[in-house]
Amino acid sequence: MSSLQLLQASSPSLSSSKADNLPSHGLDSCSTMAELKQYHSQIIRLGLSADNDAMGRVIKFCAISKSGDLNYALEVFNEIPHPDAFIYNTIIRGYLQRQLARNCFLLFSQMLNKSVSPNKFTYPPLIRACCIDNAIEEGKQIHAQVFKFGFGADGFCLNNLIHMYVNFQTLEQARRVFDNMPQRDVVSWTTLITGYSQWGFVDEAREVFELMPERNSVSWNAMIAAYVQSNHFHEALSLFNRMRSENVVLDKFVAASMLSACTGLGALEKGKWIHGYIKKSGIELDAKLATTVIDMYCKCGCLEKAFEVFNELPQKGISSWNCMIGGLATHGKGEAAIELFKEMEKEMVTPDGITFVNVLSACAHSGLVGEGKHYFQYMTEVLGIKPSMEHFGCMVDLLGRAGLLEEARKLINEMPVNPDVGVLGAFVGACRIHGNTGLGEEIGKKVIELEPHNSGRYVLLANLYASSGRWEDVARIRKLMNDRGVKKAPGYSMIESESGVDEFIAGGSSHPQAKEIYAKVDEILETIRSIGYVPDTDGVLHDIDEEEKENPLYYHSEKLAIAFGLLKTKPGETLRISKNLRICRDCHQASKLISKVYDREIIIRDRNRFHHFRMGECSCKDYW
Repeated sequence: MSSLQLLQASSPSLSSSKADNLPSHGLDSCSTMAELKQYHSQIIRLGLSADNDAMGRVIKFCAISKSGDLNYALEVFNEIPHPDAFIYNTIIRGYLQRQLARNCFLLFSQMLNKSVSPNKFTYPPLIRACCIDNAIEEGKQIHAQVFKFGFGADGFCLNNLIHMYVNFQTLEQARRVFDNMPQRDVVSWTTLITGYSQWGFVDEAREVFELMPERNSVSWNAMIAAYVQSNHFHEALSLFNRMRSENVVLDKFVAASMLSACTGLGALEKGKWIHGYIKKSGIELDAKLATTVIDMYCKCGCLEKAFEVFNELPQKGISSWNCMIGGLATHGKGEAAIELFKEMEKEMVTPDGITFVNVLSACAHSGLVGEGKHYFQYMTEVLGIKPSMEHFGCMVDLLGRAGLLEEARKLINEMPVNPDVGVLGAFVGACRIHGNTGLGEEIGKKVIELEPHNSGRYVLLANLYASSGRWEDVARIRKLMNDRGVKKAPGYSMIESESGVDEFIAGGSSHPQAKEIYAKVDEILETIRSIGYVPDTDGVLHDIDEEEKENPLYYHSEKLAIAFGLLKTKPGETLRISKNLRICRDCHQASKLISKVYDREIIIRDRNRFHHFRMGECSCKDYW
């Protein structure tokens, strides 16, 4: 006998006064299935088991509430002689919450077969169900049903249809629904903007944004987030400045997007301003936003401020701990990262896979081989965390950098899954550092075939050949790239100034102060030559990917950025530079000498890590 039948058989009778008071108030205050069943029992004894209003409330709690029971809702549903649209809609929503898309469609078919007319609340959950199951054909049929039953002007239905077609990646159809809407609201516009940007059509998203008759913080954030997600950080910053000029209130979502843009640009001062605005305006610094602030400070080269925010958090979630440990790792502070990890465990916060990616990365950047081996074993054997490809990549990097190439290769061979290009690339990079062409050549060729359109894979093998003086093989790799139409990513460096973020490419002359900048570079080089600087042309030949044999060597993008920084800042101020590629050996050596001669701290974030140059030394201790 089902629980429902037991209720029907054993429910006590109610006095008329209780019956008068029963109904909806009690049902609306239910918080558990036990309470719900008591009220359901009373409803049955009142003779209301066929009443759609009363039973609809029972079903609503069971199907939709977090404390509900969908199976119980279905039992009740099956006992109702003539369920109405509200009850069907509620069960459909219950199925949707549990990701049971096919059940939604079957129940809708049953609804139509029973001649129950859908209403405007029927279609949105059905459309969402199509998105879950990528049910394109069903989506088209439901779209037709929306118009057939007279809801072709309902904004809620149409907005959901736009979202559905975006989800299907049929943007033309999404735009057609949008264009034919009799009245559009902010949701309509924002959904289309987000849809275009989601699939990489950022220019189209901007066109729609500019057509909006009115914009609120949600629509501004949609467009700013579109730029951030596509790495168009300059455009995001420009749009943010326009938003401020139009006096639009900055909410936590816009703040989070702009902090990410500042992170991408290395725009510390702008990031500080946004953080200050968050504190001044009383925006809640929830766990997600706090982590974004910490990440911004870490990646803009300001660990002190990152720690300040981290330590002020009343409660630290796993994401905050991971972010701070990861920040220490990229700054080459391996010992500090390990100490913070130990503190995290003392606070009874359980580490996850991301935690160990950061810990192992910290060990790799700092040459802590023994500690790295210990934590890999601790992760797998003590905590039972299954190592991911990233964990193996960190271990191969750790062993390879330390010259333990045979041990690294053994680890690769013993992996339970086939290594990806990241793992194999780390091994080839290590072979290049230690000049072991024999071990790296075969794997380098495999890496190219795994990612034939990634220029970095070709360059990795070419640099391996170059390190051994095998110039014919270098030429062969270059020819292969040309034959396949593979282009190398251009190198650039960025530095923040009062006017914004200035970007430099090697040998570029588009900057309005190019003449002064190049004159400053010449002055710098002349000065550091007097204390022993000799251009590392061999290093440039090896690093053919990073900025080719820039003509001349002296005008690498980071040298231009440093020159600009010296021109634009006061004596003693720290220069913070972001570079999209790995810094070359010549620029690394030059930066050390510049920091000494000009008495400046120079912080350069390259593709892999941070380099803090101070008084002629680098924080990496030349271990990079």
